[in-house]
Amino acid sequence: MDKAQILIASNRGPVSFSITDEGSLEHRRGGGGLVSGMISVATEVDGVWVCAALSDADRRAAAESPEARLDLRYDLEGMRVHMLDIPEETLKGAYTEIANSTLWFVQHMLYDTPNKPSFGSGFRRSWEDYTAYNNAFAEALVAGAADNARVAVQDYHLALVPRVLRARRPDLRIAHFSHTPWAPPEYFRMLPDDIARDLLTGMLGADRLGFLSPRWANAFLRCCAEILRADVDLASGTVEYGGRIIRVGVHALGADEAGLRESAAEPLVGVRREMLEELVGDRKLIVRVDRTELSKNIVRGLEAYRELLRSHPEWHGRVTHLAFAYPSRGDVPEYREYTDSVLRVAKEINAEFATADWTPLVLEVNDDYPRSLASFQLADVLLVNPIRDGMNLVAKEGPVLSERDSVLVLSREAGAADELGEDALTVNPYDTVETARALHRALSMPPEERRRRRERLAEAAMALPPRRWFQDQLRSLG
Repeated sequence: MDKAQILIASNRGPVSFSITDEGSLEHRRGGGGLVSGMISVATEVDGVWVCAALSDADRRAAAESPEARLDLRYDLEGMRVHMLDIPEETLKGAYTEIANSTLWFVQHMLYDTPNKPSFGSGFRRSWEDYTAYNNAFAEALVAGAADNARVAVQDYHLALVPRVLRARRPDLRIAHFSHTPWAPPEYFRMLPDDIARDLLTGMLGADRLGFLSPRWANAFLRCCAEILRADVDLASGTVEYGGRIIRVGVHALGADEAGLRESAAEPLVGVRREMLEELVGDRKLIVRVDRTELSKNIVRGLEAYRELLRSHPEWHGRVTHLAFAYPSRGDVPEYREYTDSVLRVAKEINAEFATADWTPLVLEVNDDYPRSLASFQLADVLLVNPIRDGMNLVAKEGPVLSERDSVLVLSREAGAADELGEDALTVNPYDTVETARALHRALSMPPEERRRRRERLAEAAMALPPRRWFQDQLRSLG
C-alpha cells in the first residue's frame, strides 16, 4: 500500500463501528470540528489516520480489512484509517489504568492526595501495557510513513510515541499535541521518577510540541528544566536535550463556525428547541453542557446555583437551570461516585426550592448533541466552571450559536480564559459564593452590555478554527 505523506495518530479515530441487528457492520464519523478540520488538511496530500480499535465492532472491522486499513475514502474525503487491534488487556492497562486513571488525574491535578495515588506493582504492570500500546502505534506509523513524512501525534495516550519514531525513523518530522493541561513540576513529580522522565523524554522525541495555552506550555518547560535538568529557554519556548533542540508552541483551538451552524440547522435541533422553550417558558435560562467528568466541576456549579437561589430569592420562579451532563468513564470508580454526587445535589436543590409550577433545575445525564445545540441558542447565561481544563470548546461554541446574547460565566482555570477572559465573567471555580454572584450579575446585565460582550466572545472563539489550528501545527514542522 502507498506510504502516507501526513499521518495522524490518536487513541480514538475519526470513525467508530457498530453491528446492526442483521449482523452487518456500520460506521459513524466522529462528530465535531476537530475531526473535520484535521481530515480536511491531511487529505490535501495522501493521509492515514492511525487509531485503536475500541470496541468489538471496531475489532471486527479491522480484522476484515487488509492490513487493518479501512477504505472509507468516500466518507472521510480520501483519508485512509489504520485501526489497530490491540489486545484487550493491554488496552485496558494503557487506556483505563494509565491514561485515564493516572495521567489525566495528574495533568488535571485531581488526586485526593492523602489517599491516592499509590504506585505499586499493579501500576508497574499497567505501565508495561502503556509502553506496549505506544510501541504498537509507533510500529504502524513507521511502516506507513513515506520518506520525510509529517506525523501528528495526539495527546497523553501516546506520549512515548515520538521518541520511538525518532529512533526508528529520524527522517520523519514529528509533532505531538497535548489537548489537556500540563501539571506544574511540583505536582507532576508525584509520578515515580523514572515514569516522569519517560513521559518527558518520550515527548521530546518530537520536533515540535504543542499546547492549548501558554500556561500549559510553560508548565511543561518547567518540568523539563527541573526533572530532566534540560537546557530550557522559557522566552523562546525551546528545550535542548539529547543533542537536539525541541520547539514548544501554543495553538489555541477555536470553534468550527461553519460546522456548528450546519449542525444547528438540522431538523432535530429545531425539535429539541421547541421542547426546551415549552419547558422553560418566559423564564431566564442558565445552561451548562459537560461530561460527568471530575475536572468539569459540575457539583460546585450546582452548589453555586443553590447559593444564587438562597441569596437572591427574587429569582425564584423566574429562572431555570438546564444542566446537561453526558456520561463519562463509567469504568473508573471515581467517575461513578461523582455522577452519584451530581444526582444527589440536583435532587436536593429541587427538594428545597421547587413549587407546583416551577422546577428550578433540570438535570439530564445522557448524550443528546442536538439538545445541547438548541440550549446554546436559547441560553441567557452559559456556565463553564472547570477546576482545570485544557481549553473547553463549550465556552467557545455557546457564544457562536447564542441568539439571546448569553453571558459567559467562565472559570479562570480553563484554557479558554486566556482568550475569552476579558468579555466573560471569570470566577474562581472553587468559590461557589463568587460564582453565584457572577450568575446574578449575568442574569441582571443590561442588553447592550450583553450584546457587546457576546459579539467579542464569538469573534475570539472563531479566531483559530480546527482546520487552521491543524494547518499551523503542520506548517511549524516545515
